[in-house]
Amino acid sequence: MILNVDNVKFKVNILSSAEEDLFEIYQYVYFNDSEEKAEKLHTKLYDKCISLQEFPNRGHAPSEMILLGIDDFMELNYKPYRIIYQIIEKVVFVHCVLDGRRDMQKLLQERLIRE
Repeated sequence: MILNVDNVKFKVNILSSAEEDLFEIYQYVYFNDSEEKAEKLHTKLYDKCISLQEFPNRGHAPSEMILLGIDDFMELNYKPYRIIYQIIEKVVFVHCVLDGRRDMQKLLQERLIRE
């Protein structure tokens, strides 16, 4: 999804991999808690991604990526979730939305290096 609003400095492109992450998180909460909580969390995470259209540089480099020698990705947190994104010119590419309680080194290495 690309947002193109005249008064916004950056466009946000939520890649299909991140959309799948959001759906998987929704499904997990839906089946393990409630539809209401799943909807609320999905909306919050999605809104957090879209908020990158303003001030995308407010994130920080994921320490796991720095250890791999990769410094062009950033992250924004919505605890315990981590939104991993990249800024290229005036476009923010959201690559993934991951549960920070998982083995992030392994997940990031598998997901981001192969893209």
